[in-house]
Amino acid sequence: MKNHLVVALIYNQLCTFEFGCTVEVFALKRPELGVPWYEFATYAVDDGPITAAGGITITPTAGDVLLENADTIIVPGWRGVEAEVPARLIEQLQAAHARGARICSICTGAFVLAAAGLLNGHKVTTHWRFTDLLASMYPELTIQPNELYVDEEHIVTAAGSAAGLDMMLHLVRKDHGAKVANMVAQRMVIPPHREGGQSQYATRQLVSTSDAPISNLMDWIRSDLQRPITIKDMADKAAVSTRTLHRSFMECTGLTPYDWLLGERVAYAKELLESPKVRLIEVVEKSGFGSEESFRRHFRNLVGVSPTSYRKQFARA
Repeated sequence: MKNHLVVALIYNQLCTFEFGCTVEVFALKRPELGVPWYEFATYAVDDGPITAAGGITITPTAGDVLLENADTIIVPGWRGVEAEVPARLIEQLQAAHARGARICSICTGAFVLAAAGLLNGHKVTTHWRFTDLLASMYPELTIQPNELYVDEEHIVTAAGSAAGLDMMLHLVRKDHGAKVANMVAQRMVIPPHREGGQSQYATRQLVSTSDAPISNLMDWIRSDLQRPITIKDMADKAAVSTRTLHRSFMECTGLTPYDWLLGERVAYAKELLESPKVRLIEVVEKSGFGSEESFRRHFRNLVGVSPTSYRKQFARA
């Protein structure tokens, strides 16, 4: 079976950061992950050497044949929200969509998909600066103005810049599971999972901790999430008062100790749910929730869907 082929479109005035993100996620070989990784290629929309933002020259690696066989096509930020989209590119994207390819946009790449008519009838997003313009230019679209990314199966749109990384990790998660996606995120030193429905506006800064007692405590908790752990247990393990524990967690993570622990339990539960061999009651026990009712409530609050819905979407065969 051939590896999943990802083709990124390149063009003059291409957003270099967003293109670089596609290279980082899909082009680097990752044999340590133990899964068939992606094949990656670039397809030039314009003739001649492609000059991206910042004066960087990019040489395309794909011709028409590869584009016509792409499993996923990614359109990074377009060169201008009102810049004309070539008729040939519109035809190519329409043909790819018709044969079932997954077509994704980052930031103003959504304007390219809209010009091709691929967003009609779909919920979509783009960078918050351009949502009103996208809505005025294409009133038939259902704009999700604050979401990081919107997955409509074969059409996936992301907000600007770093939201593209969230979208791409989401694609890896769908293709290879949460464990693999988390390992990729770890290599890239970024948060492993931000739900698409999270706001584009950052509500807090994610900060790594150099506080050794807190760092050691986190490692200890992650080593066995099944065990019951109280806030006092956490404070005792770190040899600090509960007040100091709370302050340290807020400084390091922006979360209370309770919310951080809850997030870790849910993250582990998501990994377990992706294995169809693990029964739901085992997921509840292994992730440290006291009851199935508590697990379902907290999971839905943090993930936005029920554990059953999550398993249907992400469980590996």
